[in-house]
Order: sequence, then structure tokens, then C-alpha cells
Amino acid sequence: MADSVSFRNINKIAIPAIIAGIAEPLISLTDIAVIGNVGENSVEALAAAGIVGSFLSAIIWIVAQTKTAISAIVSQHLGANRLHAVKTLIPQAIAFNFLFSLAIYGITAFFAKAIFSAYNAEGLILQYSEDYYQIRALGYPLTLVTFAIFGIFRGLQNTLWAMKCSLTGAAVNVALDYLLVYGVDGIIPAMHLKGAAYASLAAQATMLIMAFWFFFKKTPFYLKLSFNINPRMKGLLLMAANLFVRTAALNFAIYLANAYATDYGKNYIAAQSILMNIWLFFSFFIDGYANAGNAIGGKLLGARDYKNLWELSKKISKYAVLIALILMGLCTLFYEQIGLLFNKEATVLALFSSVFWMVLLMQPVNAIAFMFDGIFKGLGEAKYLRNVLLVATFLGFTPALVISDYFGLKLYGIWIAFFVWMLIRSSTLVVYFRRKYLHKEV
Repeated sequence: MADSVSFRNINKIAIPAIIAGIAEPLISLTDIAVIGNVGENSVEALAAAGIVGSFLSAIIWIVAQTKTAISAIVSQHLGANRLHAVKTLIPQAIAFNFLFSLAIYGITAFFAKAIFSAYNAEGLILQYSEDYYQIRALGYPLTLVTFAIFGIFRGLQNTLWAMKCSLTGAAVNVALDYLLVYGVDGIIPAMHLKGAAYASLAAQATMLIMAFWFFFKKTPFYLKLSFNINPRMKGLLLMAANLFVRTAALNFAIYLANAYATDYGKNYIAAQSILMNIWLFFSFFIDGYANAGNAIGGKLLGARDYKNLWELSKKISKYAVLIALILMGLCTLFYEQIGLLFNKEATVLALFSSVFWMVLLMQPVNAIAFMFDGIFKGLGEAKYLRNVLLVATFLGFTPALVISDYFGLKLYGIWIAFFVWMLIRSSTLVVYFRRKYLHKEV
């Protein structure tokens, strides 16, 4: 098992996971960059894309936690040489994700106007948000089934297959964004915001088709559904439920930030949309090493190799912080140019530039939090992760945001609250891991 925590093996899982991970936020970033430069009503369209993007991320993060639960269970059984015990679980988990996604679509599509009104969207922003979401929401079944399959791949210690699917999907999205948003004279009409939604839908379908190909060709599993429920299904759903609650708390913080920013005015929510999507892009980028921690950590726990589990935590934290520092450095070099990629409105750019340094400053703290999130998910510590997020959100983020709003800090206050949130998450996870697993390594 010592080879599992080597630099080569960690990066063999982490680097494809990074590339796969950034493909999803890259789709949203591409939408925002294209929409933000569309011309007439670009600020309203950008604000709508940001609001809908945040809500979509919230829903997908919550219901896609079965991906993490599947990955943890598969990796633990792989480490214990007992993959045969989860063969009937896999098709049942995929079917659960599919049925759940249909329910989510039915509920949210019907209440779309009410949902985005709750984000303080009104007028043209609300209309754009509703139209954009009705199309994007069709992608729930595509994305959630794809994520379940990606969880299987990760549990098998392979993130390369997911990377290939995600890269192809991102390429399809970028190409179709330009064709459908701006149109082609005499061939394709300009569809503006709706065009970006259709481009995203096509990208998700592409990823699902490729994921199924790898699933059938490369894994030992199948899709034949057994109506005798696998005994591990209860544990998977319990783990997923705890992660649902955790992710709901996480996305409540993002919702609250966007609701406050929308209330400050359309330029504030436009700037916040750019900042939030860059923050999410960085998160998915750094999260590649968290995925390595998830996959390898579960395997080491299955083999009861606590010494290498401790070594794993140290190594991936070091690599993740290094990645965070590199991202900070690159963004500092191109500080002004980054904003111009997404919007040309002077007021929006001024707000963005005044706060972007705060997003950069918190990246090393984020890196530590994400690393231990990943390891704890692989170890099946979903209950503790749930409790940490609840405390960080309701006793850290929310009070910090309310106090900052009272003093009129606006966007500064939103990102102060996020900084407090990440400090609580990172510090509690490090302390708990050290207390629980350090003494087991000898």
C-alpha cells in the first residue's frame, strides 16, 4: 500500500480529476463570458446566468452526493478485495440517481419563477433567469447519472475516464456557445441566453454517452437491475443523506450571498456572479487532490493501512496548497485582464477588481479544507462533515454576513463571510483528523 501514497500515484488520480473537475465550472464560466459580452441587456443576462448557475450548482452538488458515497464504498471494497459484494449495488445506485433527478426537475421547473424571485431577481433578470433555467434543468438526469458513473470510476482509482468525458463535453459547450448565442448569418439564428442553455445541455449529453461507453468497456460492473436490494444500499443512502444536508448548508451560504448581492443592485450581482464562478472554478481545480484523497483514503481504510493514510493527508495538503499559490500568482499577474474576459461594463469591473483580491487570499485556506473534505468522504465520515458545515454556515458565515451588511460593507462583507466560513471548515477538519487517526499510524 505504500505505493498508493507515492507522488506518482497521487498525481495519477489528482491531475485527471483536476481536469475533469474544472470542466463543469468551465461550462458555466464560458456561458458567463459569452453572455456578458453579448451586447444589449448584457448585464441583466449576466446576472441571470450567475443566479441560475449558482442554483444549478446548489441542486447538483446536493443530489450528486451519491457520487461521493459510491466512490467511498467502491474504494473501501477495492482495498479489502471485495468488489464482488457491491456489483448489484452499482445499478441500483445509478437508478436511484436517475429517478431522483426526475423528481428534482419536476419540482424546480414548475416553481422556477418563485425560486428566482427568492434570489431577489425581478423584471428582466427574473424573466431571463426563468427562461434559462427551464432549458438547463433538462440536464439534471444527464448530469446526475454521469456523476454516479464518475463516482464508480473514482472508487476504482481511475479519474482518467471521467477526464476524457468532461473535456469532450467542455469542448462541445464552448463550440456551441458561440454558434448558438451569437448565431451564424443566414444559417443559425442568434439565441442569446437560451443558446447558452442549449449548448450546456448538448455538453451534458455528450459526457453521459461517453461515460456509459467507459462503464461497459472498462469496469467489472453491469446495469442489470436486481430487485433484491443490496445490503450496502442503506449505508450508501445514509452517507448520501448526511452529505445532502452538508451540501444544502454549503449552498445556503452561496444562496444567501447571491440574494444579498442581488439586493444591492444589478451591477453588484453581475460582479458577484463573476467572483463566485471564479471561486467555484478554483474550488474544482484544487478539488482534484481532494478526489485523490477520497479514492486513496477509502482504499487505505479498507486495507486498514493507517500509517499511509496519515502520510496521504500530509502529501495531498502540500500539493493542494502549492496549486493554490500558483493560481494566486497567475491571477495577480493578470488581475485586470481577468475581469475583462467576462464583462466590459466599467461599474461591474470596478466592483469586481475591488474585491477579487479577497477571493485570491483565501485560496490556501480553501485548499486545506477541500483536502480534508475529500479524505473524510473516502473514510465515510459523512456525519462529521455534515456537522462541520452546519456550524460553519449558521454560526460563522451567516452572522458574519449579517454584521457586514449592517455596516454597509456589501461585496466586501460577502467575502469576509466566506473567509470566516472556510477558516472554520479547514481548522475543525484538521484537528479532528489528527486526533482520530494520528495515533493509529504506528
